[in-house]
Amino acid sequence: MGTLWWNGTFFTMRKEGETTDAVYVEEGQIIDHGSAENLSSAYSERITKKVDIEGAYVYPGLVDSHLHMVGHGERLIRLDLSETTQASEMVHQLIKKVKDTPPGEWVFAEGWNENNFIDRKIFHRMELDEITTSHPMYLTRICRHAALVNSKALELAGITKDTPDPEGGVIVRDADGMPTGYLLDAATELVKSVIPPVDKAYVKRALQTAVEDMLRLGLVGGHTEDLNYYGGFKQTFDAFNEVINGVDCKFRAHLLVHHEAIDEMKESGCSKGEVTPYIELGPMKIFADGALGGRTALLSAPYTDDPRTSGVAMHQQSELENLVKRARDEDMPVAIHTIGDEALRLAIDAIEKYPCTNGRDRLIHVQVINQDLIERLKKLRVVLDIQPRFVAADFPWVMERLGEERLPYSFAWKTLIEEGLHCAGGSDAPIEPVDPLLGIHAAVTRKKPGETHEGYLPDQKLSMFEAVKLFTTGSASAIEKESERGLIAPGYAADFTVLNHNVFGGDPDHLLHAEVLMTVVDDSIMYQKNK
Repeated sequence: MGTLWWNGTFFTMRKEGETTDAVYVEEGQIIDHGSAENLSSAYSERITKKVDIEGAYVYPGLVDSHLHMVGHGERLIRLDLSETTQASEMVHQLIKKVKDTPPGEWVFAEGWNENNFIDRKIFHRMELDEITTSHPMYLTRICRHAALVNSKALELAGITKDTPDPEGGVIVRDADGMPTGYLLDAATELVKSVIPPVDKAYVKRALQTAVEDMLRLGLVGGHTEDLNYYGGFKQTFDAFNEVINGVDCKFRAHLLVHHEAIDEMKESGCSKGEVTPYIELGPMKIFADGALGGRTALLSAPYTDDPRTSGVAMHQQSELENLVKRARDEDMPVAIHTIGDEALRLAIDAIEKYPCTNGRDRLIHVQVINQDLIERLKKLRVVLDIQPRFVAADFPWVMERLGEERLPYSFAWKTLIEEGLHCAGGSDAPIEPVDPLLGIHAAVTRKKPGETHEGYLPDQKLSMFEAVKLFTTGSASAIEKESERGLIAPGYAADFTVLNHNVFGGDPDHLLHAEVLMTVVDDSIMYQKNK
């Protein structure tokens, strides 16, 4: 009837330092906790299984509050350039990929980042043409707000010197006005539209790969946005239901719905809320701007390292307001991608005009802010989705983009928390590694693993307790589940992340060597490290 989990240190996360020795669970819900002796005595007639934790450390199940699960799976099954540190190495990997790809088929790669290269090189289409002219090529930048394509891909998309920039996007051009092959934000859709659609088998393969990897890394769930990119809402939604079937795969998937997928969601007979015990449909996803890497994040003042631009607005203000109103008409909260402070202002304006009455709105990333916007946020029903790993990945080059004056309110996680704003922690995988321990490490140290300085903007470091809360109670509060997920306490879900390491003891760098021993979802062991 019930399970006794015992012989470990269980961090309840109700308050800092609070632990218990054992937990008794029935039907996936924590009934009681205390000493193994007392629980064994109190529930002796109801305990049907005992799980020995063998002295390990147990935390409420870690949940990534913002990522793209199918995209993460794609990164794992496609050519991954995210760790490439030299332009010549990128060329070598692409040549190898081309040799392994039949002529005429698309060559895809994920995660290139010119900031990893000494010369900050961004390839020109003609350089890609030297690698292949018989394959169309689509290379996604690490931020997923930009891509490189070769001439074959431009030709298939019909992009020429005379093609205008689409709203919310930029076709980067040379001095003669010719496309260079570098596409920003909405301009990438011009090429994506001619890429052959994927079938459900591909989506399921990518999703299955992602779920297995996330469980291996101690994640019991993720809030993910995928439903508008892989053959439409129904195909992707069906893939989620078939992969996360609640029998041999349990995983807490909260699905954001891109505004362009809302109509198909309704046609499929779906609406916001629980679909199964493991899958639920969440808020409407809207993009207000792009990313700092490609200078498409929308700032209130020009970029310090390129005063010609302040970024790109994905929607005019009236359009953004209409999208928020549409969400309210569908009884949905919104989840708005806002990296720049001007994008955040536009989002707040729209939310203030059409306030949330059911659930909590989410503002995703919030990398550049100011005190006035903080004061306005305090009056709204919002949760801020932050990605601590962006500090490790984006500094120090982001300082060139923003300049000294904007830095005190940039990636300012400590300030947001101290101002009383609700924050949840995610990775934005595949843009950053999905490993939650890397996210926690970045929140606490504000630096890359292996660096020895005091951290980027060190006054914004979080305590270890604050950092772990981002991925437990923070993720739960983002979806109004704070009374049933995110703590080890009676009435809460039996979702656990079991490590061989006490994250609250000693040097934070120990996180980099911690091992996930077990991942438990709904009282079921979904991953266990081989002994």
